[in-house]
Amino acid sequence: MWELDQAVTIGATVPTGFEHTAAEEVQEKLEATARVSKNRGRIYFDITTDKLLKVHQLKSLDNLFVVVKEYDDYQFKTTKEEVQMDWEELAAKLPWTNALAVWKLNNSIKKKKGCRKRTNPTKSDQCGNVGTKSTDTVPSDPEELWEDLEALEVKRNQRDVSSQPENDSEEEKHSEIQNQESGVTPLKFRVTCNRAGDKHCFTSNDAARDFGGAVQEFFQWKADMTKFDVEVLLNIHNNEVVVGIALTVESLHRRNITHFGPTTLRSTLAYGMLRLCKPQVSDVIVDPMCGTGAIPLEGVMEWQNSFFLAGDNNGTAVSRSVNNIKHILKRTHDGGSSSGLPLDIVQWDLCNLPMRSSSVDIIITDMPFGKRMGSKKKNWELYPLCLREMARVCKPGTGKAVLLTQDKKCFLKALSQMEGLWRKLHTVWVNVGGLHAGVFVLKRTAVVFGPTSVDVMEPHTATGSQK
Repeated sequence: MWELDQAVTIGATVPTGFEHTAAEEVQEKLEATARVSKNRGRIYFDITTDKLLKVHQLKSLDNLFVVVKEYDDYQFKTTKEEVQMDWEELAAKLPWTNALAVWKLNNSIKKKKGCRKRTNPTKSDQCGNVGTKSTDTVPSDPEELWEDLEALEVKRNQRDVSSQPENDSEEEKHSEIQNQESGVTPLKFRVTCNRAGDKHCFTSNDAARDFGGAVQEFFQWKADMTKFDVEVLLNIHNNEVVVGIALTVESLHRRNITHFGPTTLRSTLAYGMLRLCKPQVSDVIVDPMCGTGAIPLEGVMEWQNSFFLAGDNNGTAVSRSVNNIKHILKRTHDGGSSSGLPLDIVQWDLCNLPMRSSSVDIIITDMPFGKRMGSKKKNWELYPLCLREMARVCKPGTGKAVLLTQDKKCFLKALSQMEGLWRKLHTVWVNVGGLHAGVFVLKRTAVVFGPTSVDVMEPHTATGSQK
């Protein structure tokens, strides 16, 4: 019988570069030790199924899956034909039972949460065989599912004993007749393969197709390219192979934003940046280029004892941020909370912030890359000006800044000009929409802003050049 405190291994995709940050959150909130995968952007951790809801509430994780089986050193054959036979054998001997029970339990949790259903697959998902969503035909009780899975184990054992092809075909016919008589619609599924490595004789599509065919043969499920009940994941990184079943249909990073802009930051990436700041009680945290408000919104949901101030020079961006705040407030009020959010949104000039000098504890922002917003040429003028203004409002000696940019050359040049005001602690390299970007963690030096003639004159020059 299925136990609600069954031990399982959960895999999760996280923003590339923030694997260790995500592992820290898992340790802190679930008291579980996470393992960082060799393949960047994934972590694994062991939990009991009674903590499954808490896993969905973690802020660092994008997509979740339950691990069916891990192979640290899978020996791939040298020809496509041999590999295809291997996939067929693998599908028949994998321990599917517990993973499918977790999948069903997860579905019941998502129904209680009222999660939205994804209608269109994302680009990264359109790989391999697919299947559909028809949860009404699946048993709603985990115990009922457990009985079905036990029947599946019996069926697998029967297949192992039988060596004659005629028996298999008779068994399949019998299974189809039983399904028709019972009125149960077969589950629909897809296989998604993510492969990395140059020593494979097959492509991701080859693996997804062949392994998907083997899964279909074993379970008698139906493959569907647009809708699916079950998504089977096949993750291959050199000789490391992980087979899993997806627990999220839509990425968890879409949790807070309803009004998107052209360069809206993923909530999971925003949370990772905030963890690098280590916000404390009563800290004043400023996002001077907030866009749609992804960073401050993520901050107020997790660090409610700090105060967040955000702004942008673009009126449309400020309006989107306000609408996103209204959405969060409505959601919290519907959940029974009557308190507001320690957050304010302002339209301002980045190079002339309406704030007192040395009044801010943390500055955190997503700077313009010069791709969709602004330009590389403008960044050469903008970056030094905003770093200087940030230094003015940030507390000397204790203040911090966490800044994300893809224009690394321009940023490092601007930082070298601010040597006396900022000191670089470390850099986290991340992948943002396929772009190699850096999250730069800076510490404000103890130098008081404005002791030199350059520092005194530059703010006036900044305003003039902006005009």
